[in-house]
Amino acid sequence: MDYKKSKAPTNTVTRNIMDLCKDTGNIYESVAIIGKRANQISVEIKQDLSKKLAEFASYNDSLEEVFENREQIEISRYYEKLPKPTLLATEEFLDNQVYFRDPSKDKADE
Repeated sequence: MDYKKSKAPTNTVTRNIMDLCKDTGNIYESVAIIGKRANQISVEIKQDLSKKLAEFASYNDSLEEVFENREQIEISRYYEKLPKPTLLATEEFLDNQVYFRDPSKDKADE
């Protein structure tokens, strides 16, 4: 998922509950799926940000020397402006881009 090009809103949006439970038939199951996907997206964003900021890391132990790196600040601001992982996950769920399955329902079908 390219979260940088996502059309997810950056602000909170009121959602229709019936749209959320359309695929699963249960709002709680839908919220659990969205929550798990949001955690995955959050980890992915954090790893990406850490990788980019590691390039600027200085391994000096002195606290007196704190450097302000303009590029580092710009990268941090860019990631702060991205939509939150829950909004990205909700948008993916509503666009049917999230794969999910219920093992208990799979066993019942057999």
